[in-house]
Amino acid sequence: MLDNLQNLVRQNADEAVINNPAIPNEKNEMAISQAGNSIFATLKNALNQGKIKEVLNYFKGGSAGNQEVVQEATTHYAQQLQTNLGVDAREAQSVASKVVPQTMTQLASKTADPNDSSFNIQDIFNQLSGGKTSRFNVQSLLNKYGGGKLDKDGDGDVDFQDLKAMFSGEGGVVDKVKGLFK
Repeated sequence: MLDNLQNLVRQNADEAVINNPAIPNEKNEMAISQAGNSIFATLKNALNQGKIKEVLNYFKGGSAGNQEVVQEATTHYAQQLQTNLGVDAREAQSVASKVVPQTMTQLASKTADPNDSSFNIQDIFNQLSGGKTSRFNVQSLLNKYGGGKLDKDGDGDVDFQDLKAMFSGEGGVVDKVKGLFK
């Protein structure tokens, strides 16, 4: 998974990293590697902190699914650029903002695409958890907590619109109650 993630970062790193005079050419690979490591570390830390629903929502909706996870990975990468490559704070944030959100959106998209075998949600969670999720069906959890049956409007989350849909419209609670009195 990490190799595929590094390749995905590489696809998004041209202008921000490779063609960036703030990052010396001999350190381009290190910068790319740190981006992948930052994304991986952020997702792993989120799971370790018990934020499984947030990580599942990220994979369900990409960067739109959980901005907190994407922002944490972006911040982590910017810090790594500053600490390890000596990139100034503003430039590091600029590079991270160009690379991480785009890469993470593609990661979630590729993971959700049944025709793309480069990323598998079960394998990703097994690696992030150190094998602790191997006995769970992660795809089932993704369907359940990433919307699933309660996601009435199909937008990938459960919110007020879904609650409203449960009480109105065809097949809602109101229709079921009406059916009892016919």
